[in-house]
Parts: sequence; C-alpha cells; structure tokens
Amino acid sequence: MVSTAAYGTWPSPIDAALTASHDGRPEFVGTVGDEVWWTEPRPAEGGRRALVRRTADGTIRSVLPEPWNPRSRVIEYGGLPWAGAAREDGGPLVVFVHFPDQRLYAYAPDGPDEPWPLTPVSALGGGLRWVEPQLHLDRDEVWCVMEEFTGPSPTDVRRVIAAVPLDGSAARDRGSVRELSDDSHRFVTGPRLSPDGRRAAWIAWDHPRMPWDGTVAMVADVHGSGFGNARPLAGGVDESVVQVEWDRDGTLLFVSDAEGWWELQRISPDAADGGASRHRLCGGRDEEFGGPLWRIGLRWFHLLDNGLIAVVHGRGTTSLGVLDPETGDLVDAVGPWTAWAETIAVQDTRVVGIAASPHTSYEVVELDTATGHTRAIGAPHQDAVDPALCPDPVIRTFAGPGGREIHAHVYPPRNPGFTGPEGELPPYVIWAHGGPTGRSALVLDLEVAYFTSRGIGVAEVNYGGSTGYGRAYRERLREQWGVVDVEDCAAVAVGLAEEGSADAARLAIRGGSAGGWTAAASLVQTDVYACGSISYPILDLAGWATGETHDFESQYLESLVGPYAEVPERYHERSPVHHTDRLTAPFVLLQGLDDPICPPVQCERFLAAVEGRGIPHAYLAFEGEGHGFRRADTVRRALEAELSLYAQTFGLDRTDVPRLELRK
Repeated sequence: MVSTAAYGTWPSPIDAALTASHDGRPEFVGTVGDEVWWTEPRPAEGGRRALVRRTADGTIRSVLPEPWNPRSRVIEYGGLPWAGAAREDGGPLVVFVHFPDQRLYAYAPDGPDEPWPLTPVSALGGGLRWVEPQLHLDRDEVWCVMEEFTGPSPTDVRRVIAAVPLDGSAARDRGSVRELSDDSHRFVTGPRLSPDGRRAAWIAWDHPRMPWDGTVAMVADVHGSGFGNARPLAGGVDESVVQVEWDRDGTLLFVSDAEGWWELQRISPDAADGGASRHRLCGGRDEEFGGPLWRIGLRWFHLLDNGLIAVVHGRGTTSLGVLDPETGDLVDAVGPWTAWAETIAVQDTRVVGIAASPHTSYEVVELDTATGHTRAIGAPHQDAVDPALCPDPVIRTFAGPGGREIHAHVYPPRNPGFTGPEGELPPYVIWAHGGPTGRSALVLDLEVAYFTSRGIGVAEVNYGGSTGYGRAYRERLREQWGVVDVEDCAAVAVGLAEEGSADAARLAIRGGSAGGWTAAASLVQTDVYACGSISYPILDLAGWATGETHDFESQYLESLVGPYAEVPERYHERSPVHHTDRLTAPFVLLQGLDDPICPPVQCERFLAAVEGRGIPHAYLAFEGEGHGFRRADTVRRALEAELSLYAQTFGLDRTDVPRLELRK
C-alpha cells in the first residue's frame, strides 16, 4: 500500500541515531606482508579511528584497542597516519600517530607489549606532529613528515622530512630525530626512496599557493646524514603535482595537471631540459588521474609487480583501472562501484582500494588483475534499511550565468510507502560541499537518505571550483569565492523549481566549512532560500586572512578572493558577517568548540551582528568536536536540529525530532 502524505512529513526508519552510527568511511588502505590493513571510523567510541587488519584467511580484527586513535593533525587535515611491515621473525610492526598527543608510536600487535613512543612531546604551540610514516627496517628508522611549531601562533611552524629511530631513543630526546631535508619549503610530503636507494623524491610547495595551484616534484641524493643536492624536477607555480613514485628502471612517475587535467607522466631524474623529456602515459582523455592534496599521503596510482599501473581516474567521479604504460591501454575493473577513494595498495597481482556506489557505502575492495575478479574484502556494505528507502540519484548538468555548465547530483524524495499529493511539489535542500576545492561524490549517504526518505529532496552542487572536471573548471572560482559558488547553487535551486521538480517557496541551503560559507553567503546575497543550515563556517574573510585559521589555509584567500593587501574592500563586501541586515531567512548554526580551522569566534561575531534583527535562529556548539563532527551524539543532534528547522520553516508536521528552539 502506498499512502499519500505531504512531502516532508513522511515517516522513515532512517532516524538520526541510525545515520550517525554509519557516519564516516574506511581510509588509508595498505598491505603488511600477506595482510591488508586500513583505518575505520568508530562514532560510538568518541569518534576515534580504529586500525584494522585482514589476515590471509579472511579474519578481520582490530590492531589497536580503544582508546588508541591513529589520526594525524599535520596541516590540521592530517593524512596517512600509519605504516606497517613484516619483520624477519614473521610478526608485523606498525608505527602510527596517536591523535591526542600526536606522538609517533611503534607496536608489535602479535607481541605482549603495549605501544611504545618513538617521538617526544613538545609543549610549544601545537607541538610536534607527524604524518605519512614509511618504515625502513634495514635502516632501523621510520621516515615521515615532521611538523614542528616554533611559537604560539598557528603559523609559527616549520615542516621537514625526518628520520625517527625505531629503538625509541628519540622519545625523550628531540636531538635524536634526524632531519633529512631542510625547511626551504613551507609544505612537504613524505619521501619516496628510489629502488637503488640513491635518491629520494617528494612534493613541496609554498604560500600563497595551495597544492592544487602549484607544487614541485623534488629529487635529492641520499647520503648518510640526509638529503643533498635537492632540486625541482617537475611542477611550478602554475602546475600541480600531487603524487610521485619511482619505477623500477629509476625513472620517476608523477601526476601533473600541466595539460589541464591531472595526468600520469614519466620523467628521468637526470632531466635537465625543462621538461622536454616528459612522457604522458595516458594523456588526451580529459579525465583526472589525481585530485586535490587536502591530506598528506593520498595515492591515486600504484605500480604492480608485472609493470602495469593501477590507477584511480575519471571525470566527475572515479573508477579503478589498470594501465599499460607502454601502450597506454586502460582497462577498468568491473563491479557496482562508481567512486574510488584516493587510497590504493597492491599485493602481487591484486589491487586493493576503497570504493562506493549510489547504492553501497564505502567498502574495502580487491581487484585480482590476473582474473579480473573483484570483491569486497573489508568493511562490507550492509543494508541498514530497505534499499528502497535510499535515494536514487540523477546526474544533472544545469545552466548557470552566461550559460556555463554546473554539475550536480539530484536526489528526489523516495519512500516506497508514500507519495506526495497531486499537484504538490517537494521541498529541496541544496548541499554545498566543503573545500571549496573538492566535490560531492556520487555515493550512498545516509544523511541524504535521512531527508529524501521523509519527502525532502536533496541536490548536491559541484559548483565552479570543484575538482574532477579539469583545471579550467577548478579555476572558475579564482578570486570569485562568494560569487560563482553562490550563483551556481542558486542556479540549480531555481532550475529545479522552474522545471517543476521543487517547490520554489520551500528551498533551503546547507553546507559545512567552505560549504558553510557558501550557505551563509547565499542567505545574505539572494532571496532564493527559505532557510539554511550552516556548519563550522567561514563568515568573516578578513578575520580568517589575518590569523583566525591554521597555517595550511592561512593564505588560501589570496587565490579565492584576491590579495588582502590589494583588495580589502572585497573581503568586507563578501563576508556574511557584515551583511546581516540583508538576512531574512531563519538558520541554524552548528559549530565545534575545538575547531582550529574555522574557530568559534567567527560564529560568535556573526551571532552578535544578527542579535536584535528578528531573524529566527539557533546556535548549537559542541564540546570536544573540531572541524567536522565525528561523535555519534553530535551527528545525531545536528541532523535533528536541521530537520526541525526545515519542519518549522516549511510548515511540516513532524513529531519524531525534538523541536529546535529558535530565538530572534
């Protein structure tokens, strides 16, 4: 039986608690001997990450018990937090970054001892932090990126490649940490050692560029005390290199967007001809073979023992493929997965990655390149509810100002037990992703289903500036943040209304981080939306540009808005905090109190400006949460608050969530 009920009032078994329990995804897959390891979220355990292992017989168990939490804070977004290797005695050794103190620890999970520290604690600023560890058992040390604070400011920081002894001698002695590179670059990734051990390669960049603007692939000679004769081999101020790896013949493979798309290329480390010796391995496809380097240690390709290369590639979304570097032939893995994450490992003829689809959550997937067979081997998707309750997305392209293309994923309301009244159009929520140099992936998300199963449509907008569509699409946002993103989201919302898919009077916008900025900017710049949900946002550009954020993004606005010293009026004009007089729509503001990226002071300043203007609003601040919510209870409360806002604004009768108290 199908009942008729107003859109937005449908009952659904997908409640906020269920949604919160499935928040997060597996990450950072790797191999240790004949085992596959990765990290998994634990929302019910304070939002920690767990490191798990899959043994050769298929058994899966945790490597580290609670409360160990392998997660790095380098550049605040972190990156690869662990590395493992099989020792000669057959037992594995793992090194990992423990989130609370950011120290490196070593652990033999098959032995009797607890994890032991490898690095010291520093009380200065943010302390000592580590990311992308690489074990070198023959050298009895682990190489990684070290982030060291030199003063109290978030920008008082240096980053180098360092070697940490595995014997624990550096746990109380900073002097035992051997610095391999100098600090001539502000940002570095972990090094790759050449097959003959004579050279190392890594990626570096400097302010004000972000890693998707311009980076360089560095090569250096390896000697007893560190790296020498370091020199750039590829990349530059207008070229983004996002991964480097050595091939067996001593050439360097790397991903670069020099031709407008992130593509896989090869170059000799002895090249001195300004790039003339470069060779594109799979060029001319107008696809991305890389992505934005938001975290250190992301990986889009991996060499196989037979000389083939496993690659994550695509346009708008991603596939797993196997590339023949000699012919350029590329064969994709079969299976239901339509989005592959930027992490990949190999084991003999097998490739292991993390993938999802519109109907399955992220799971650990293995491709056997010898047989072409694929299967989920870890974190397997299990239907939390009847799949018919989950949305069925439609990939759309909308027309924006000047006819420009805007990519979006549209999720109409869907519930097998209900339909809307004849002639009624559903409310819709426009989702603006974070970054803004990022994108919304086409994958199953119970947060989307939470709304669509209740009769509220969702449209994820990959506005101009999003990745996955080439450098030119990405650079539409250059100096246009707060303009192009706002216009593109509005164009999708209006387009849905004009075509008769959405109720023009019941449109909302939501976003977190940079998406929170777009949501807030949209509320003060347009009259398209009836309300908005704003999470851990940027609200005051001048404050964010002058010390109110972390080092990594401290000069991001130079490209997104323009040089602050040259166009300060632009920072003022675009900031929602200065235009609350234009605000007419109710909103909810959600903020983590421990957020170093978008700190609470931005929300507090915005709320002070809103005070007394008669705009219904609510502010929920969460202790112990940083940039992005990880704890199950936080996710639940945030979702319920958002739904209550929509119910009150759209006139929906909902008694299944606590009423959000809106003040004026």
